Amino acid sequence: MAALDRVKVLVLGDSGVGKSSLVHLLCQNQVLGNPSWTVGCSVDVRIHDYKEGTPEEKTYYIELWDVGGSVGSATSVKSTRAVFYNSLNGIILVHDLTNKKSSQNLYRWSLEALNRDVAPTGVLVTNGDYDREQFADNQIPLLVIGTKLDQIPETKRNEVLTRTAFLAEDFNAEEINLDCTNPRYLAAGSSNAVKLSRFFDKVIEKRYFLRDGNQVCNF
Repeated sequence: MAALDRVKVLVLGDSGVGKSSLVHLLCQNQVLGNPSWTVGCSVDVRIHDYKEGTPEEKTYYIELWDVGGSVGSATSVKSTRAVFYNSLNGIILVHDLTNKKSSQNLYRWSLEALNRDVAPTGVLVTNGDYDREQFADNQIPLLVIGTKLDQIPETKRNEVLTRTAFLAEDFNAEEINLDCTNPRYLAAGSSNAVKLSRFFDKVIEKRYFLRDGNQVCNF
């Protein structure tokens, strides 16, 4: 069997938001029974059928790079993480729906990765606010995933999901909200599964078909 082409997708977000559980669910279609803190980076692989069901269908490896979520401000911490940001093709931004700070920190994570060629001296801010315009020309496909949906009371759910919808709009990205302990949220044919497949298709197109200069990387 010929080796499959592959793309690299970073999975970024604060510690404790459920990145490892999400990656395990995406790659193994199983709930991670005993999640632990990720030190450095952990890589798992998902097999994805690009444009499934069409004449253009082709199978690819999706490498999901689960990057440890320490948000320490030390330059050394960011410099260490920077090695994982090379040759990325897509980013999944993960936040805990019960933790507003983890949602706000997604701006920090995305800027750190997207500005990987710049010395990692900190987050670009204006008067304490993140400058959304920095994402306007971004060509790297992004997907925002909120976890722990099951832990939000029904009475609060609309308020929380309205707030996170603006977050996804800032990143010009689709969003998925789920509970990583329940595979039904990514069941085949569900709206979440369609969004996920569409995101991976976009990542593959950017890598292999559009060939727009800096977005092409060689493995």
